[in-house]
Amino acid sequence: MTAEKFEKLLAFFKVVADESRLRLVGLLAGRAYSVEELAALLALKAPTVSHHLAKLKELDLVEMRADGTSHVYWLKPDTLAALSRDLLSAEKVAALVGDMDLAGWDRKVLRDFLDGDRLNGIPASRKKREIVLRWLAAKFQPGVRYPEREVNDLIGRHHEDFSTLRRELISYGLMVRERGVYWRPSEGDASLPADDNR
Repeated sequence: MTAEKFEKLLAFFKVVADESRLRLVGLLAGRAYSVEELAALLALKAPTVSHHLAKLKELDLVEMRADGTSHVYWLKPDTLAALSRDLLSAEKVAALVGDMDLAGWDRKVLRDFLDGDRLNGIPASRKKREIVLRWLAAKFQPGVRYPEREVNDLIGRHHEDFSTLRRELISYGLMVRERGVYWRPSEGDASLPADDNR
């Protein structure tokens, strides 16, 4: 996301983060209102409503026309749709993290459950367990076939309950078993054989 688009998105969230402005957007989405009508509906003073409307107008979210001595406002749905399309899509919002270190959580979980190269426990939380299992699966070379005894020995170097961890590696799709032989699937291996028994 460009710096300009980021600033535009930030300005949008700052403006609509106010309860009164959000209610104004909701009202104006239904139909046009005068400042006096909006003030009465929101139990606010007319100058306060005008101030909020000016903030919405800065974002080009509302339009205004004079009607005698009153000003009538309505929502600009095209602007709202463009903001949604250009700034609020899942991909655009995901881009807000930029180059943030997303592996920080994994490192924290591993610090909590590792004592050197030994696991001090198997996490109860599914998300944390997956992180630990991915760490353990990385101890196996992708595509290399390992007999069960070797798998047990390798896992046993890190935790005494090798049978639970072995089953979990298979359950999470991080290891494959066929006729007592285990291997770590290569990236993008879509044709994994079914486990014969665990």
